[in-house]
Amino acid sequence: QVQLVESGGGLVQAGGSLRLSCVVSGRTFSSNAMAWFRQAPGKEREFVAGIHWSVGKTYYADSVKGRFTISRDNAKNTVYLQMNSLKPEDTAVYYCARSARSSYYGERADEYNYWGQGTQVTVSS
Repeated sequence: QVQLVESGGGLVQAGGSLRLSCVVSGRTFSSNAMAWFRQAPGKEREFVAGIHWSVGKTYYADSVKGRFTISRDNAKNTVYLQMNSLKPEDTAVYYCARSARSSYYGERADEYNYWGQGTQVTVSS
């Protein structure tokens, strides 16, 4: 079975930074695209960033573009989300997800077939 475990969440002041990590265990990691989603209280889950199976191809939601960076280390079966210039509206539970395909790393949640349990990020003003 495939398991995704996120870490790195916490409480940070506005303008600060956090780096989230997601370790994938189980079946092949390096040939699947990965993504980060988030869900704030009372809101639907939304796409944050995605990365193709090969290094260099990424895609971001407009709300985080220029502030967040997604990356992956296939040797460590890990995907990262570096979050800079955090804002109170970034407060949410952040989830990593594994795409069912190597080439899809977009916004549709139904294209991802494995999800982590989530890690809380809270940004205070």
